[in-house]
This record gives sequence, structure tokens and C-alpha cells, in this order.
Amino acid sequence: MKAVVFDIGAVLVDWQPHLAWADELGEEGAQAFMERVDFREKNARADGGARFADLAQEIADPDDSRRLAGYVARYALTVPHEIPGTWAILDRLKTAGVPIHAITNWSAETWPEGLKVHPRLDEVFGTLVVSGREGVTKPDAAIFHLLCTRAGLAPEDCIFIDDGPHNVEGAKAVGMDAIHFTDAAALETALKARGLL
Repeated sequence: MKAVVFDIGAVLVDWQPHLAWADELGEEGAQAFMERVDFREKNARADGGARFADLAQEIADPDDSRRLAGYVARYALTVPHEIPGTWAILDRLKTAGVPIHAITNWSAETWPEGLKVHPRLDEVFGTLVVSGREGVTKPDAAIFHLLCTRAGLAPEDCIFIDDGPHNVEGAKAVGMDAIHFTDAAALETALKARGLL
């Protein structure tokens, strides 16, 4: 039987990083702050193992540096909701006996904070690969091979689900089947077409 490998952010859990600072700066102010400090680039480095306190030291403005350094402590604010419908699909797969695993680009520092809001993330997967713990991020082939090694699978045994087209292509490049996630209804259709639902 095929195994299903989930991404987590924007597939199972909604992530809105500006919410870490919206109470202080307002929605627009938080977005402006993120643009000023190039949050996306710094967060990507954190997903690869960098620490936010160290990344904050690169920011000249002391207030902005303080804000980024405080991100981990406020992380739970950024993941308040599940993605509608996807957890129900995951539960149906598990009930049907389909092996369920996950690969997520997620900082090692913020992962425990996310678990405080969504504790099932630490319980539901047979094998879970968190990029920040491993020092490698999707779409690097190494992270897909790491999942396969730990789960005892060949890439051809896996159906990978991710909202990022570049990550979908990375999975396909190592031999996995892959589904670009847009919403739960389309995912259900794609999994039914593969005979899993």
C-alpha cells in the first residue's frame, strides 16, 4: 500500500506570521515590519536550523531586532487554526490503514510552540521530519530520502502532499508521486483517483 506524506503548514495548519506582531503594530504595521527585515528569507534560514536570536542580530534597528528575537515566544499566535477539511481526510486515510507521515519546513525553535496549539501533530504521524532539526529543507532531495530511510519506504511508495509547487517538484524528482495542495476538496479528488479514499 502507498504511504501518504503530508506537509503541515498551509496543508494541515494555517500559518499567519504577521499575527506575532499585529497586536503591537496592527495588521499593516506587522506586514511592513516583515518586509523591512526580510522575514521570509530569515524564516527560511530558521527552517534550515538558524536561531531567531542570531538572525535578529543582523537587523540594525533595535526595535525591529527585538521584535524578531521575540518571535519564538509569540509563535503560538501565528498558528491559531487548522486548514478546513484536511484533518478529516487524514483521519479517513488512517482509518483505512494508510501509513501517514510528514515532512515540514519548520524551525526547531518554533515547532514546540506550534505543538502547544496543535498537539495532534506530535501524535498522528508514523515518521515526522522537521527541517529545522535536520538542517535541511524541502525541496532538497536529502530531506525526502531522510523520510524514506526512517520510514522504511522507497520514494515510489510515497504520495507527497504540499502547497508549494517547488516542493511538489522536488518530491517528484526523487521518485515520489506528489499532489499540489490547493484545498481539501481537490485533495480528496486526487486521493480518490489514486484509490486511497
